Amino acid sequence: MHRLKLSKKVMGIVWVKKVQAVSLLFFVSACAFANVSLPALIADNMMLQQKTRVTLWGWASPGEKVEITAGWLKAPVSTVTDKKGDWTVNIPTIAAGGPYILTFKASNTITIRNVLLGEVWICSGQSNMEFTIAKGPRSWEAGVNNYEQEVAKINNPKIRMFTVEEVATDTPKKDTKGEWQEANPQNARLFSAIAYYYGREIFEKTGFPVGFINSTWGGTPAESWTRKEAMETDPDLKVIVDRFEKQKAHYPQAIKDYDVALAKWKADTAAAKKQHIKLPKAPSKPKGGSVNNTTPGALYNGMIAPLIPYTIKGFIWYQGESNADRAYQYRKLFPTLIKSWRADWHNNNLPFYFVQISPHYTQNGEIREAQMLTYKTIPHTGMVVTTDNGDSALVHPRNKELVGKRLALWPLKYDYGFKDIVSSGPIYRSMKIEGDKIRIFFDEVNGGLMAKNGDLKEFTVAGSDQVFHGAQAVIDGNSVVVSSALVSKPVAVRFAFRAIPLPNLYNTAGLPASPFRTDSWPVITQGIN
Repeated sequence: MHRLKLSKKVMGIVWVKKVQAVSLLFFVSACAFANVSLPALIADNMMLQQKTRVTLWGWASPGEKVEITAGWLKAPVSTVTDKKGDWTVNIPTIAAGGPYILTFKASNTITIRNVLLGEVWICSGQSNMEFTIAKGPRSWEAGVNNYEQEVAKINNPKIRMFTVEEVATDTPKKDTKGEWQEANPQNARLFSAIAYYYGREIFEKTGFPVGFINSTWGGTPAESWTRKEAMETDPDLKVIVDRFEKQKAHYPQAIKDYDVALAKWKADTAAAKKQHIKLPKAPSKPKGGSVNNTTPGALYNGMIAPLIPYTIKGFIWYQGESNADRAYQYRKLFPTLIKSWRADWHNNNLPFYFVQISPHYTQNGEIREAQMLTYKTIPHTGMVVTTDNGDSALVHPRNKELVGKRLALWPLKYDYGFKDIVSSGPIYRSMKIEGDKIRIFFDEVNGGLMAKNGDLKEFTVAGSDQVFHGAQAVIDGNSVVVSSALVSKPVAVRFAFRAIPLPNLYNTAGLPASPFRTDSWPVITQGIN
């Protein structure tokens, strides 16, 4: 008995030791968790927005004090984490410059080096914004014109880019993966070409360092970049979410039906198969069947949500090709995306500059119209027309320098004070019927209209029968007069309103006019959701 009791006592001691060991393990784990940690965006070589208050954030243990020391500030700034261990602090920044050091201190210390203050832009969209300077690993990444020579010339540590990891998720992520890189021949090969040329123009004109957060994914529709809740509040956009949910719900049954059909096919005799009974086709995995890069809200969750606290100057955007078959719907979807992103950054005036879709056989006049209407109705936006930079067979025109330079005209004029810069080509304003002719008036004439290489092209005119005919178009001052011998009573004009237009109307600043139509007659994509 004594030995048994002793044995129990010993076992009790062992049990206590185990509890102490487990407690020590939890204590060590808690201490490890207590270490201050930072999102991927706050790292060496980062760019912070100048002359404002920037948001910095991270994680530590609940109730822990975090002290931030910035090389441009005279004294440290501190904050305390909330009950979840999250912390956020806003610190002032001075005029562009650096490099500086940022230090974050809690139970541990993290030092961030080579920090610049300058201009921070988010570039986003699908493949034409993702398109890299040099030839990339994917077949469509052909590189810009003469890319080897272009890459060799790049050596500017004041232009930097953070490329966001491609992630699609069904809930918003708190962090991403990536690193800040300086523009040099080694790093810049896989920079977004348009963003680089855009940043180079800003740097050359202002002297400000420019940083980009590159959040792009080729072949993606706008709904995947839009917050799901923003679409669900609009009946015209909720149908997008509902369609995906319906596909998701029906996919399991489709698989069961296929399995039954396949089993029957396998059970059929060889003689039956000779009668051309075909192997049943497996159902395609629906776009809503799992979270992927076309799922509504999935790229917003995975690639925009983790960026939201980061203080920025604005956005540049090149997307729409994947929504061309639903272009009429894009009239609402695109503005909704812009408004929701601005709401997330708590600034309804954040600049949003975008590229109108280039000519290509898969595109249409309606997607460009949706983009132009967005520009005309949403404040603090700017649009780049690229009707002179398309390729009928390739949806990725290689001359990204032209696009980047034209995009940069918008911030140079409206954000950086170069008031004499012309940022836009002619934009349709109104029309007036004058007998058998129609006079078209434009905004953004900027010194006058001009035709490049001969007479004006791509104007068509229609009467009340809604049949359009090729028209003669003549510049008359700051307007264009359109007529056709086949239309005695014209009521509507269209300009470059097709998949592959070849227009030649410009203003004297050398910027092309946007395609347009004066009518509001039903179009092909109307009602397609």
